[in-house]
Amino acid sequence: MQIIPPKSGTSFILKKGQVLKVYDIEGSQVSDILFFNSDDVKEKISSGKTFDYEETILLTTGNFLYSNRSNKMVKIVEDTNGRNDFLLAPCDMKTFKHFYGMDEYHPSCFENLFINLKKFGISEDEIPTAFNIFMNVTFDKSGKINVLPPATKAGDYICFEAQMDVIVAMTSCSAKDSNGGSFKPIGFKIF
Repeated sequence: MQIIPPKSGTSFILKKGQVLKVYDIEGSQVSDILFFNSDDVKEKISSGKTFDYEETILLTTGNFLYSNRSNKMVKIVEDTNGRNDFLLAPCDMKTFKHFYGMDEYHPSCFENLFINLKKFGISEDEIPTAFNIFMNVTFDKSGKINVLPPATKAGDYICFEAQMDVIVAMTSCSAKDSNGGSFKPIGFKIF
C-alpha cells in the first residue's frame, strides 16, 4: 500500500481497466480526488455532468463519475462507507480564513492538488470541484449544508475502475472540520 501523509497529496496515471483502491487507514479522514483524461487534460471530472447522468448527488457503488465532455471516467465498483461528497470545492487559504479565521499558512487540498498536477501541465485555474471521498456532507430541507465528521472506520475503502486512461490527483484532506478535528494518512493500491 502507498501512503499519502496527512495534509499532503500525490498524482499518477491510472490506465483503462485498472482499479484504484483508496483506504481510510485510521478512520474519519477525507481524501479529495480528481481525474483528468491523460490524452487531453482539458477533459476532466465534472460534478454537474455526473449529477445529470447518475440522477443523484449521493454517489457510491455502481455509480460512474463523468467528465465535462459527458464521458465516463471511472466507475465506483466498491464502497464500504457509502458516503462521499461532490458538492464542495477543495479547501484553500481563503477557505481557512473564512471558516477558521486562520491567517497563518496551512497546507490545503487545492494547493496539494495543484502542486502534484503541475508535472502534467495542469494549471490552478483548471482544477475543478473534487470528488471528496468519505466526506460526510448533509443538508436540510432548505438546502443548508452541514459538514459532519466522516462516518468511516479504520480500513474502510472505495474502489474506482478507470473507464479511460486518467491522471489521478488525490490528497489526505487538510480541512479540520472535514476530518472530525484531526489529520490522518490515506492509503491506496492499484490493481
